[in-house]
Amino acid sequence: MLIVTGTVEIAPEGVEKAAKAAQRMVAETVKEPGCLVYEFSQILGHPNRFRVYEEWQDQAALEAHFNATHMAAFQAMLAEVGVVSADIYRVVGGEKQPLR
Repeated sequence: MLIVTGTVEIAPEGVEKAAKAAQRMVAETVKEPGCLVYEFSQILGHPNRFRVYEEWQDQAALEAHFNATHMAAFQAMLAEVGVVSADIYRVVGGEKQPLR
């Protein structure tokens, strides 16, 4: 399993459009083979910042996601509305266990 996590900050005037596009993108992504968890949500107190959290079965599933048509459409929308910053990381290895 691998995890993708981080934040994306959108120009304030593009937040509403980005949020609507994210809803469509998430709805399609969760149907992808190898997608275990996929979340894209606004951060409380920072309405133009979004948290990305994904869990993928393996690198092949993540690569397929990068090549999906709904991901291409979402990336095009992000270019249109303006990304102020993006800090997204891939975490590989480890074992997922309950916190307590």
